[in-house]
Amino acid sequence: MKNGLRLFGLLAMLAAPTIEAAEIGCPDLAQAVQVASCPSDEELRYTFTGYCSDNNRSYKGDTDVCTDFERYRQLKNLALWESADGKFSAYVSCDRAPESVRSARPGAVRVARQGSITILSCGYGEGLTFSHRTRGACRVTDAAKACSSDSAACRASCD
Repeated sequence: MKNGLRLFGLLAMLAAPTIEAAEIGCPDLAQAVQVASCPSDEELRYTFTGYCSDNNRSYKGDTDVCTDFERYRQLKNLALWESADGKFSAYVSCDRAPESVRSARPGAVRVARQGSITILSCGYGEGLTFSHRTRGACRVTDAAKACSSDSAACRASCD
């Protein structure tokens, strides 16, 4: 009986699909799209009042942006953008021209863990970062060291 179970376990391991690592490169933003609209000034003023009147925020001392509406507007005046394939996304300032987003080239790539999620982040300079989230493990490739000078090298290997 034990040998039968061992054989079954061995066969199950051999039949299990192997997971191969896939190379994921930072996206070319030329075809990136804005998928959410920018908030209106009226919406921002309304949410400013609600956000800054939260007593819990005051007790924690988290009121930096509540001293001035323009500071709050800079923090919250964002719209969601996605890469053409939908794998990467970013919240981009609505004050930024769409052409400047689409013409940006990657200059850095990094991997971070947040709980059970791996975040592959591609930096495009000037506070513009597109991220890909996955439950698999990712590693920055050796070629990524050349990312700042060669945008094609901005890659990671993900399971």
